[in-house]
Amino acid sequence: MAKNVLGGELSDCSRDPMTGYYRDGCCNTGTGDTGVHTVCAVMTAEFLAYSASVGNDLATPMPEYGFAGLAPGDQWCLCAPRWQEALEAGAAPQVVLAATHILTLEWCGLADLKAHAVDAPSD
Repeated sequence: MAKNVLGGELSDCSRDPMTGYYRDGCCNTGTGDTGVHTVCAVMTAEFLAYSASVGNDLATPMPEYGFAGLAPGDQWCLCAPRWQEALEAGAAPQVVLAATHILTLEWCGLADLKAHAVDAPSD
């Protein structure tokens, strides 16, 4: 079983909308996942606008791909490099640590993830 950034078992991120590189509701990753879709992020209007401004419009529906578009509050397996980029731009969305894959730590610092966590453990 995959591990999360806290070292525990990776939890589901979202089944509505269905997310994940494998569209299994979980931020699992594998060799074909070149985007590293491992951060379980909680969408915000600010982040969606930022993402669109850098070429990845996640809010606009694309029915040809079965994608309804994301809205603030939706949880989505976001690419770790994009989350880090958004952090540096001051637009990082919140994250669900229990559902964020441990490989995220190759791109993002745990302290930064914890600072944006909706499920931050009390240390």
